[in-house]
Amino acid sequence: MVSEVRAASGVSFQPREGLAERGFWQMAEPPESQLQSSIREDSVNGQNFLPVPPYMIFPRTVGGFRIYIKQGGRYVLYATEQEQFTERHRRELPEYGVKEVYIQTDQKPDYDRYVEENLGRILFSDDPPLEERAAIFYNASLGVIRELFQRSQVQDILSRTQLDRVLRLVQQTMKFMASEEALKRLAALIRHDYKTYSHSLHVFVFSAAVLQTYDFEEKDLIEVGLGAILHDLGKSGIPQEILRKCGPLTSAEFEVVKTHPLRGAALCSHLPLSNQTTNCILFHHERMDGLGYPAGLRKDVLPLAVRVISVCNVYDSLTSSRPYAQQLTPFQALSLMRQDMEGAFDLEVFKRLIMVLSGAAVI
Repeated sequence: MVSEVRAASGVSFQPREGLAERGFWQMAEPPESQLQSSIREDSVNGQNFLPVPPYMIFPRTVGGFRIYIKQGGRYVLYATEQEQFTERHRRELPEYGVKEVYIQTDQKPDYDRYVEENLGRILFSDDPPLEERAAIFYNASLGVIRELFQRSQVQDILSRTQLDRVLRLVQQTMKFMASEEALKRLAALIRHDYKTYSHSLHVFVFSAAVLQTYDFEEKDLIEVGLGAILHDLGKSGIPQEILRKCGPLTSAEFEVVKTHPLRGAALCSHLPLSNQTTNCILFHHERMDGLGYPAGLRKDVLPLAVRVISVCNVYDSLTSSRPYAQQLTPFQALSLMRQDMEGAFDLEVFKRLIMVLSGAAVI
């Protein structure tokens, strides 16, 4: 650690109980030569830095990345990779007017991993405003799912490490989406340019909200939430020229697209997935009237969890801008689903999606 640090505003920190024993601010105004020497030693020339809110420093954790304070246009080392954060770290920075700390861009993966591992604590903490917690959830989740799909494009199977990472995400975030206010903040963040990984996150968000209007056990919520994220994993094996085609698909191309549920299940076949999770991957394109794929199952054998994901999957697709279709407004999408897709959905699930969207002020 450096022993001389001043506030970003340039105001000197006065010693107080606890600061000196940590080795910080041991003098009210360090000699200029000593200060400049410290800055030269701890600044990294040519490095880019990213701002981080001080409340992202969690007591009793080790970040695994360096934290800097900005002073006079320079970055002064505040904490090393192996330093354990304490309550003082979290409390003193805001007290002294430090609104942002900084990490080096080449350590962003370490920071992202730290956020991911502490996501549950972030979401249920009272410190960050709900709007900021929603943004943290959205961006952290998007990063996990994006990497999942990128790796799946070059691998024949999903690794246990990748599965555990996604499972931990679901376990830490499912309850957060039970709140109408949280969903309202998340809905404002949802981007409508269609990408498979962002679509998978959105289906997870909407499905989690609808599922929690039923009496599912927590274990079941986790299993279905995992299925919602993994439901389109098989698209990683579909040629991009088909997925991104602007015009209508040929019959042959559509038959290729229809293989993605089976491809997704195959990617996960060696992993200990529950039947509920596997069903979500395999059957999310089935319809209540039996006209879906890959098996043409009808309503009497379609699990409720699959019916929920089916409705949320179509809703998010219609409200996203896709290569072959412009995005619809939520009202337009729901109207089309009700009027032009008769027989496709469980109407009770459909009504509950409308209720959830209405409560979150989406419609």
